[in-house]
Amino acid sequence: MIEVSAHGISGATDLPIPLSYALIGAAWALTFSFAVLAFAWREPRLDPDSPGAPLPGFARAVVDSTAVRTVLGGIGLLGALAVLVAGLFGTSDSARNPVPGIVYIFVWVGVMVASLVLGPVWKILSPTRALHRSICRVTGRPPEYGPLHYPEAWGNRPAALGLFSFVWLELAFPEPGSVLAVTIWFLGYLIAGTAGLVVFGTAWAEHGDPLEVYSSLLARLSPFARRETGVPVLRWPLNNLAGTPALAGSVAVAATLLGSTAFDSFSMFAGWRDFLDRVGGDSTLATTLLRTAGLLGFIAVVGGVFGLAARATGGLTKPERALLPRRLAHSLTPIVAGYLIAHYLSFLVEKGQATLILCADPFQRGWNILGLADLDVHYILSTHPAVLASLKVLAVLTGHILGVAAAHDRCLRLLPPAHRLTGQLALMLTMIGFTFTGLYLLFEA
Repeated sequence: MIEVSAHGISGATDLPIPLSYALIGAAWALTFSFAVLAFAWREPRLDPDSPGAPLPGFARAVVDSTAVRTVLGGIGLLGALAVLVAGLFGTSDSARNPVPGIVYIFVWVGVMVASLVLGPVWKILSPTRALHRSICRVTGRPPEYGPLHYPEAWGNRPAALGLFSFVWLELAFPEPGSVLAVTIWFLGYLIAGTAGLVVFGTAWAEHGDPLEVYSSLLARLSPFARRETGVPVLRWPLNNLAGTPALAGSVAVAATLLGSTAFDSFSMFAGWRDFLDRVGGDSTLATTLLRTAGLLGFIAVVGGVFGLAARATGGLTKPERALLPRRLAHSLTPIVAGYLIAHYLSFLVEKGQATLILCADPFQRGWNILGLADLDVHYILSTHPAVLASLKVLAVLTGHILGVAAAHDRCLRLLPPAHRLTGQLALMLTMIGFTFTGLYLLFEA
């Protein structure tokens, strides 16, 4: 069996594209894209209210079917219960228990990749939403309402804290692959999510649930959307992205996702590991504190640099500049998506297969559920390193170019005409820096 590590992809130094080539290509791609945007894209073009093309009648019937949504929600709830039972009563050996793989691979990566294609998948599968709906049926209260109103000032900040708790477990906790630790985190997520829904209604799921906020954020890049009337349509993804709400905590969410991915790669450097051994020694507490400080440092740098770059423009009042980071935070979403694909692709495809096989016998009783134990892991990407390396670079560059486009269009709406070009320079340099740093960490870790 293959043990599921907490980290996505380990070292990538064997990838057959020289780092210098990747960095040069990144610089040219982003510089060219900015030149095209600056001289050929002079008026705002992205419209989150564009009508799009309505889905065919049968597709709309399936998407809006109450029965389909109920079944999918039920599957999500049963899956969550199965994870808890397997985590609490199954083997503690992470090489034989599928729980860490289910949470780290299927939920944290698989659901998010699916959201890029299909829309907000977790909103439909969410076990906390399904449980809350059941509670509401008993109490006779609509799910949208709770005893308290969700504070607007909170924005996405609770979701950012929830995301940090997960990446801390993954990257700073002494035993991130521990079956018990992963189960406890998931149980805590279910309890907090259900309590939030009971108190605040569905507003909690939309703004405070870390997994739903992450899924819905990436779903902004899906071609599927809805008009204000609720009609499901196909729409240009950047138009969907332009409709991302500018909420408090939006930068914190993006910085947590980007910074943790960067720290994941950085933590594989021999120099960092030597530093932990030298300073932390045999103390688990000291090593955990150092890893936590490193993780927080990466997140703070990403958020801080982006915030400063977004504010670095003239022609606006101080309060208006203070709001620019959250109004431009949506431009980080394609970058988050690019690094999700680049960092976790082989992890999802190959270790996902291994986790699926473990699901055949989660309690070590000789079961073979659905014949899963008869399957073999096919190392589709590892045996084609050139393809894997190309996909990684393509994902990162595509994410950054789309991010530049989204930021440019929003700046055309927010900045005065005299500052529309110069006001974006700091943001452009920041994105180039993110590209260089991301590719360096990805290929040299």
